[in-house]
Amino acid sequence: MNELGARRWWALGALVLSVMAIGLDQTVLNLALPTLATSLKASESELQWFVTSYTLALAAAMLPAGLMGDRYGRKTVLVSALVVFGVMSIACAYAPSAPAFIAARTVLGVAGAALIVMSLSVVTVLFSEAERPRVMGIWAAGNFLALPLGPIVGGYVLAHFWWGWVFLMNVPVVLVGLVAASLFVPQSSSVRRPRIDFLGVTLSSAGLAALMYGLVQAGENGWGDPSAVVPSFIGLAGLVAFFLWEARLTARPGGEPLIDLTLFRSRSFSWGIVLAAGGIFGMFGVLFTLPQYLQAIVGLDAQGAGVRFLPAIAGMALGAIPADRIASRIGPKFTVALGFGVLTVGMFAGSFMTAQSSDGYLSAWTFLVGIGAGMGLATAASIAIVELSAERSGVGAALLQAVIKLGPAFGATILGSVLNSTYQGRLHLGGLPADAAGAVEKSVFGGIAVARQLGSPQLLDSVRTAFVAGMDDASKVAGVVALAAAVLALAVLPRRAAVAQEGEDAVTEPAGSTGAAATPGVTM
Repeated sequence: MNELGARRWWALGALVLSVMAIGLDQTVLNLALPTLATSLKASESELQWFVTSYTLALAAAMLPAGLMGDRYGRKTVLVSALVVFGVMSIACAYAPSAPAFIAARTVLGVAGAALIVMSLSVVTVLFSEAERPRVMGIWAAGNFLALPLGPIVGGYVLAHFWWGWVFLMNVPVVLVGLVAASLFVPQSSSVRRPRIDFLGVTLSSAGLAALMYGLVQAGENGWGDPSAVVPSFIGLAGLVAFFLWEARLTARPGGEPLIDLTLFRSRSFSWGIVLAAGGIFGMFGVLFTLPQYLQAIVGLDAQGAGVRFLPAIAGMALGAIPADRIASRIGPKFTVALGFGVLTVGMFAGSFMTAQSSDGYLSAWTFLVGIGAGMGLATAASIAIVELSAERSGVGAALLQAVIKLGPAFGATILGSVLNSTYQGRLHLGGLPADAAGAVEKSVFGGIAVARQLGSPQLLDSVRTAFVAGMDDASKVAGVVALAAAVLALAVLPRRAAVAQEGEDAVTEPAGSTGAAATPGVTM
C-alpha cells in the first residue's frame, strides 16, 4: 500500500475513534444519572432532560450538518465539530448546575451530529466504491460497538473515579481526531456551493426533534398520553411538510433542495436506509432490556452488567469487519438477509431467558445477536452510501444517519411498551396498599425495593417472574422485526447492488496524487 493509502486508513481510524466517543456518550450517561442527581441537585424532570437534550440535538442537527459540509467544506465542519465536542465535554464535566449541564449537553449533541455525518461523508471522498464496503464494516463496527461499550466504560469510571471523567475522557479522543483530520483528511465540498434551504432546515430539524421527543415521552408515559401524542403528530406533520417542500424545490427549475430526492430512485439507497434502521431496532432489543435484567434480576452492579456485553461486542466486530468479503462472494442481498437471520435466531433464543439462566446461555445468544447485527447493519449501510457522489455526500450521509437515529427511539418506545404491558399484567399485587402497588407497577427496581422492604418473598418472586416474561416478549418482538428485515432484504434488494467486488481496483491515482484529487471539489 502506498503512502496515500496508509494516510487514508489512519484518517479512518481517527474518525472511527471519534464516532465511538459519541456513541459512548449516548449510553454512559444512564449509569451516571444517580450520581448526577446528587451532585447537581437535579429534579426528575431535569434528569430526563440530561438524556433527552442530547438525543434531540443529535436528531435535529443531522441534515443541517450535512448541508454545511457540502457548502463550506467537510474538513472545516469536521474540525469545528471536534473542537466544539471537546469544549462541551469539559463544560459538562464542570457544569455548576443542572440547567448549565443541559445546555452543554444540547450543544454537545449538535457537535456530535456534525461529527457523525462528516465522518461518514468523508468516507465517500477518501475511498472508492470498491473500497467502501470494507470501510463501512470498520466504520459500522466503531459506530455500533460504542453502544454496548458504554455500560462497561461508564461502570468502571463511576466505580473508581470522579463522575466528570465520564466526559473528560472525550478530550484525548478529540485531540487525536484533530491531529488526524489536520494531517490526513483533504478539504472537500460540492463544486457548486448549495444554497441554504432555510425552510427545509427548519422543517426537518423541528420535525425530527418533535418526533424524537414524542417517542421519548411515549416510552415514559405510554402511547396515549398527550405529552407523547401531540409532539409525535407535530413531528410527523413537520416531516411530511418537509418532503413536500423538497419535492417542490426539486421540480422547480434552478431549485436547490436540502436533500436530493432523486437519491430515493436508487433501490440500494432507499432500502439500505430502511433495513439499517430496522436492524438497529432489532439489536436494541438487547441494549434496552438486558441492562435492567442484569441489574434488577441478577443483582449485578453497573460494571458487572457491562462486562456481560462483551460477547455481543465480540460478535458485532466478527460480523461487521468481514461483511464486505462475504458480500463480494454471495452478494449484498444475501449478506443482509443472512445477518438479520442470525440476529433473528439470537433474539428468539433470548426470549427463553429465565431469572436463573446461566452466564453461558446469556453469552451464547448475545454473541449471535452481535454477529447478526454487525453483518446486517454494516452491509445495509454500505449499500446505502456506496452510490453517493462526493458532490452531495454530506446530505446523503446525514439522511442515512437521521433515519438510523430514529431506530433506537422507536425501539425503546415499542419494546418498552411491550415489556411494561407484560410486566404489569403478570404481577400479583393482592393486598398491597395503593402507593406500594403503584411503585411496584412503575418499574422492576421499584418492585424489588418494595418487596424487600415488606420482606415478602412471594412479591419478590412475582416481580422477577413478571419482568423476565416482559423481557422475553420484547425479545420476541425484536426477533420478528429482524426476521421481517431479512425477508424484506431478499424481496427488495438487487442481487448485486452497487457493492463492488473485492477484486476490483480501488482508486486509480497518479503518483503523488492526493487521493481525493480525482473527486470534484477536493483539495488538501
